[in-house]
Amino acid sequence: MRQPRAALAERIAERRRGGDDPRALVGEMRRSILLVPVADGGLWSVRSGGVRWICGFTDETALARFALRHGPGDRPVEYAALRGARIVDEIVPSLGEPAGLAVDIATEDASMFFPPVAGIVPDAVAVDLGATEEVRGHGR
Repeated sequence: MRQPRAALAERIAERRRGGDDPRALVGEMRRSILLVPVADGGLWSVRSGGVRWICGFTDETALARFALRHGPGDRPVEYAALRGARIVDEIVPSLGEPAGLAVDIATEDASMFFPPVAGIVPDAVAVDLGATEEVRGHGR
């Protein structure tokens, strides 16, 4: 399932330069295979600004940059290879709280956040459609 470096990384770079269509970026994220670190039996995530961010990486180099800062010392980082669409369509709604996807967070000037809004996550969990209270009540 190896993909060329980085159709997604290239789209992110183009978007950060002010170009590209945001919908094309979301489409590329959905088609891309992302490497998501696994910790304590679940996917590695962080909470910030009231949102739980699942952290995904476009390739092993980007994952290694992250592992150097946040990994388990001298042990290899375990990860799952997941399509972006599966993360935002299946995993995010199952978390029971506002959640999104953070890509390449350890790569300076190359990260991108896909927040829990309509057009990225299912409408039922999109915070901009008033799903916040429903999501908070689910799974707790």
